[in-house]
Amino acid sequence: MPEHLTTTEWTPDSWKSKPIKQDVVYDDPKELEGVVRRVATLPPLVSQPEIDRLRAQLRDVAEGRAFLLQGGDCAESFDYCDPTKIEDKLKILLQMSLVLVWGMRLPIVRIARMAGQYAKPRSSPYETVNGERILSYRGDNVNSIDPAQRRPDPQRLLSAYFHSASTINYVRLLLDSGFADIHQPEAWDLGYVRNKEIRHEYQTIVNRLTDALGFMGVIGATDNGQTSALNTVDLYTSHEALLLEYEQALTRAVAKPMVQGGRKQPYEPSTPPRKPLAPELCDWYNMSAHFIWIGDRTRQLDGAHIEYFRGVKNPVGVKVGPSMEPAELVRVLGILDPLLEPGRVTLITRYGAGKIGDNLAAHIKAVQATAHRPVWCCDPCHGNTTTAPTGHKTRSFDAIISEITSSIRIHRELGSRLSGVHLELTGEHVTECTGGSQELSHSDLPSNYQTFCDPRLNYEQSLDIAFKIAKVYQDERENGCS
Repeated sequence: MPEHLTTTEWTPDSWKSKPIKQDVVYDDPKELEGVVRRVATLPPLVSQPEIDRLRAQLRDVAEGRAFLLQGGDCAESFDYCDPTKIEDKLKILLQMSLVLVWGMRLPIVRIARMAGQYAKPRSSPYETVNGERILSYRGDNVNSIDPAQRRPDPQRLLSAYFHSASTINYVRLLLDSGFADIHQPEAWDLGYVRNKEIRHEYQTIVNRLTDALGFMGVIGATDNGQTSALNTVDLYTSHEALLLEYEQALTRAVAKPMVQGGRKQPYEPSTPPRKPLAPELCDWYNMSAHFIWIGDRTRQLDGAHIEYFRGVKNPVGVKVGPSMEPAELVRVLGILDPLLEPGRVTLITRYGAGKIGDNLAAHIKAVQATAHRPVWCCDPCHGNTTTAPTGHKTRSFDAIISEITSSIRIHRELGSRLSGVHLELTGEHVTECTGGSQELSHSDLPSNYQTFCDPRLNYEQSLDIAFKIAKVYQDERENGCS
């Protein structure tokens, strides 16, 4: 029987009947139960109307009317709940999106890996530190990076909730206060670009952006008396939904809109109902974030994560790597997208620059043979991680760009279209990835290597990525490519 025709009833805890990968073993299960019960009584972090708005925007992305920019830290630390760090991350996402809007002539849907990206899957439950075998660091919502504090602590789930709430609250405050105006291009400093030709190319784009914004101001499109698309934006939160106990606690029933007199009545407030709703009268939303995704290590067809994801109304992502067979990808879509909703699923491909040519085309063809219309999004970071001679984990900017441009080309050749990019980045001036217009080398890595997990593109390299992508689509548009 096809997966989408299964008669198995879904509930927020039906995942418990399935085998699970990357689960966390706690010393005191009763303490965990108490913490999860407490989280379940707390207010949602995001709202149902916000999630539905993102669903509509991702439908536009899937149908070629918008482009997805998703980015943020590999793994958030609780210490990142800091005004300056939040502002820096928001700033680079806004600036990148403005460059992409200019190059692509499409609206940009912005999703941050923020306000909940506190858990990390690991290839082994143990690691060796200073010759001692200890539990692996699993993210701030499980244990500490400090080797002396590796015991999984359920209380960290509560800390994750409150740090997420504080981060989301500050992001809302910034956007409501006109922080989006900070992406005015005339204020950008391109002095970091060492290559004169590249700096001239970037400056040409910035000048054109400045002229376009100036023109809109002249004709009144940026009237200060109105809320303009230039000084306010949508920004959504996301994370890998790894710890299902936490995700279940923030999964809430929302009454379906009733149709009366030919008009839909609004949803009831997004809070846990005082009385349980009949299944046919409600939808279930994960209200820990607007968008959640399944990692490459937890996408087993018969696994707990696929089971959980199939029941929530949120748009969801699935990491797709070289180990996924095309037939398996089709089955995953059958489970997660039984109603064939464009944009319901975002396929986040992560192969590596040297493997994308052997894998992406087969995955595209398999999906094209179905009626599914997912968002195709390229993650050019995870498959391009190496170890530098200095011993630091790093990524090559050139390899990242190569995977993005290869993805654009392969999609185009098959009559498909790359609809987004998913990047591990920071708005800070770290030295974790090599290359880019700063021309960072392996010897530069120790100067400001901050990550405690995977290497991130810094502020300048992230802006480089946006300029490169914008140029590809600008050339495509001007040369009449479709």
